[in-house]
Amino acid sequence: MAAVTEVGGIKLGKLLIEGKTKQVYDVPSMPGHSILLNKDRITAHNGVRAHDLEGKAQISNQTNAKVFGLLNQVGLKTAFVRMVSDNAFLARKCDMVPIEWVTRRLATGSYLKRNPGVKEGYRFSPPKQETFYKDDANDDPQWSEEQIVSAGFKVNGVLIGQDEVDIMRQTTILVFEVLERAWATRNCALIDMKIEFGVDADGQLLVADVIDSDSWRLWPSGDKRLMVDKQVYRNLASVTASDLDTVKRNFLWVSEQLDNLQPKNDHLVVVLMGSPSDKDHCEKIAKNCRELGLNVELRVTSAHKGTKTTLHIVNEYESVLSNLVFITVAGRSNGLGPVLSGNTNYPVINCPPVKPENVNLDVWSSLNLPSGLGCATVLYPEAAALNAAQILGLNNFLIWSKLRVKQLANFTSLIYADKDFRGVRKE
Repeated sequence: MAAVTEVGGIKLGKLLIEGKTKQVYDVPSMPGHSILLNKDRITAHNGVRAHDLEGKAQISNQTNAKVFGLLNQVGLKTAFVRMVSDNAFLARKCDMVPIEWVTRRLATGSYLKRNPGVKEGYRFSPPKQETFYKDDANDDPQWSEEQIVSAGFKVNGVLIGQDEVDIMRQTTILVFEVLERAWATRNCALIDMKIEFGVDADGQLLVADVIDSDSWRLWPSGDKRLMVDKQVYRNLASVTASDLDTVKRNFLWVSEQLDNLQPKNDHLVVVLMGSPSDKDHCEKIAKNCRELGLNVELRVTSAHKGTKTTLHIVNEYESVLSNLVFITVAGRSNGLGPVLSGNTNYPVINCPPVKPENVNLDVWSSLNLPSGLGCATVLYPEAAALNAAQILGLNNFLIWSKLRVKQLANFTSLIYADKDFRGVRKE
């Protein structure tokens, strides 16, 4: 593939690297960025098998953009920025960690060869994590985490130690689980997949490179016979033009399916406050809800002073939505949460606006429920939003994914905070 000078109206700088299926160019007008240009080329067995495949560059580019768009949407840190043409995309410039991170849900393929005695289809719970050193000459040997740490890779000024390995491992599993749940909405089983990481100029570890149909095993209806990934190409005894057409149709089908992964936006968190004086507390709840991708509305009603109106509001929402969570905000004698809980089958979360001088009574009035009621009680706006997201995330993989990303962020921030303090005291 000849070097090019412009893509999508963006002038390209020098060719930084060329692989079997892509080229990476510098972008002088956008420091810290690069453009990845896909090729109409398909390879397998570390390039031993290779064929031209017209249209593959465009399909791969679209697939990659949709996958990374989803990962960016849920808050994961990736190098992907945007598509710039049918066969190219803009990314943050990274130096790559020379490790492939593989996550497996079912045992198949090379795993069975390396682990004789394990039956095909063995289910890994949690997902199985493996790492491979990128070395085509030696067929990408499997490495342990200890080998990665011992190698002492320095990537864009960052020494890849145990901390970085821990972060990459947790991120890899999260990427897999997000995409696994996304594909489940199309009745497709994500069997395994590989990703790679890069380090940008700011020292950030980012999910980088490409994620497309070369990156995973995907079985519609969980049936291996229906596979639509590159394994179809790998398995061919010989490759005909008809076989390549089949592979291309599979890749196109995958790209088209990715357009339909967005869940219905049919949920709502209704925050009911007993008094307009509780507005600030409720706005904090709403802010935390929106950060987790939740739709939220605020209402004012009192179960004591306007019981019929309160129940009418509840019935109004129940008549149009089936994914509902009510958060009730009432101090002093909290009748709002218990009254709702006794009159709806949807989850009710109490989040009283407690004040230091009356905290015990405010909390007790929410906790001391009559028998037969099951509303929860939390004290902080963030906790109320998280509780609502956990409920709604059961049927919405995007909300579930944002929660998992938040957990990863907590994990990562603790590692970096500890790294700043760490040291062995010497006399």
